[in-house]
Amino acid sequence: MKLTNEQSEKFKKLGISSFIELSLIIPSSYEDYRINSSLVEHTSQVIDATVESVYRAPNSIQVTFYAHNFGHTIHGVLFRPKPYMIHQFKIGERNYFYGLCDCKMGKCSITMPKKISQVGSITPKYKSKLRSDVLQRFIQNNLTIDCLVDEGLKEKVAEEIIKLHFPTAMPKKELDEASLNALKYTELFSYMKKLSVKRRYFNAISSSVQDYEEWAKTLPFELTQKQVEAIDDIKHDLLKNVAAKRMIVGDVGSGKTMVILASAYMNYPNKSILMSPTTILANQLYEEAKKFLPMMKITLVTNKSKKEDLNGYDLIIGTHALLYRELPVASLVMVDEQHRFGTQQRNMLEKLVSSGDKKPHYLQFSATPIPRTQAMIETAHIDVSLITSTPFDKDITSKVIHKQDFKDLLEHIKDEITKGNQVLLVYPLVEQSEMLEYQSIDEARSYWEKNFDDVYVTHGKDKDKEQVLLDFAKHGNILIATTVVEVGISLPKLSSVVIVGAERLGLSTLHQLRGRVSRTGLKGYCYLYTNTSFSDRLDEFCYTSSGFDIANMDLKYRKSGDLLKGVNQSGSQFKWIDLAEDEKIVSEVKRGLLI
Repeated sequence: MKLTNEQSEKFKKLGISSFIELSLIIPSSYEDYRINSSLVEHTSQVIDATVESVYRAPNSIQVTFYAHNFGHTIHGVLFRPKPYMIHQFKIGERNYFYGLCDCKMGKCSITMPKKISQVGSITPKYKSKLRSDVLQRFIQNNLTIDCLVDEGLKEKVAEEIIKLHFPTAMPKKELDEASLNALKYTELFSYMKKLSVKRRYFNAISSSVQDYEEWAKTLPFELTQKQVEAIDDIKHDLLKNVAAKRMIVGDVGSGKTMVILASAYMNYPNKSILMSPTTILANQLYEEAKKFLPMMKITLVTNKSKKEDLNGYDLIIGTHALLYRELPVASLVMVDEQHRFGTQQRNMLEKLVSSGDKKPHYLQFSATPIPRTQAMIETAHIDVSLITSTPFDKDITSKVIHKQDFKDLLEHIKDEITKGNQVLLVYPLVEQSEMLEYQSIDEARSYWEKNFDDVYVTHGKDKDKEQVLLDFAKHGNILIATTVVEVGISLPKLSSVVIVGAERLGLSTLHQLRGRVSRTGLKGYCYLYTNTSFSDRLDEFCYTSSGFDIANMDLKYRKSGDLLKGVNQSGSQFKWIDLAEDEKIVSEVKRGLLI
């Protein structure tokens, strides 16, 4: 539907691009301009009145009206009036006036009366970048059920939305359920429609695939059902002549590495490229690939690698150093922990391995679970696979501890070290801060180094953090760190994590930290140290093991303002939809868009 010049101009001023978005600018209040024959106390009403007298006092204007619709006199008062206001009231003239009517001790009054020209309807009032009366006229003249349906909105939803702008009865102060659900549906429909328009389609470099089932039989373990489902999704992607864009989200320890390797195997003998955020993670993936893909020529590219001709390799694994090498055309690009790279870096990699107007299939992997509702919304611009189960159930005991539990904690740490296991202590800050009631790494490290052997320390700004982590994995008893260890690093002997100031972190971050322990089936422990006497959020976390359930909990608690940091901010752009509670509506919108 082509917009008129006036429509385009108004849309631009309002910062919108559709009638659906216009419909979401709902009235902030309503004024009832219908004429009643009797006065209703404490209510704003219209009077059909003749001005009998006007008196100007220092801080007010007092007007006596004869209200024809009520059949009696009513006294008007305007407090701190603007100079132009007195011109509305000319003795002997009959007009319509609107204001708050009341009666006390037999005397009736109308507070802040204003002259109005149109009566007989309920008039919506708007707060926007346009003046209320200008927007009201624009909506009255342009917003219809038909134009909303033309833009794809369901007719039933459009009817509910239109009622908010064209009410036939005075609306209640609180929105009813039908109106609220219509607003939620419309807001999400508009958002997902915009996302789907952003998705662009390109021809794929290759649309051939090697079946993975024979390879899977050679593995020393069986793939989980959820791993198989994700691999099958990717298999169908690789068969298409349109370049795939898929996000694979796994829980901590869900085995996404095997999904990455299966993808490279299915793409073989075509070339695949895998980019990882750190040298340690890239190295771990390289070692796994060499073990499980012996039929392929594989190389590792980091800042320390010598420059060589990469054309002879089937699978090239590397860090962002890949962006500065001469790369061969590859029909599959995979990015692990994709949120750790900027959009620009991901796009650069894609361009480097493209062939003319043909693009590689693109898979991005993440071990940070997202709420199911967010996953559904993401499908508007990218395909999504969720790996919601793990190859084995981890045995991790989670517990909230306080200052009085420190002695028991020390005993536990000594026992674990005696067994040959390792312990991770996560502190909120590197340096001392008066703003925080917890010790920093700098304050705490001397105690641990004095009382224990082989204590290693690292943090986000430590240039040698990757080497420290590697040395700790081989020789350490205790690692003192910030949340730098949150993602991906494999520490097979790590059995316990102690998180200091746990209430300051988002639940998803706590889950990632807990996911560092018990990676190889060890009995694991996660201690949440807090000075807060009671926290529903931390207690609930202790009894929840699924990262996807925790992502939903994070949403729920963020809504109540309980989180201070470490929050996944997705969803905050919504005014009406509640991603923690409105899964049913998200499903409906997704079906409505046929995604």
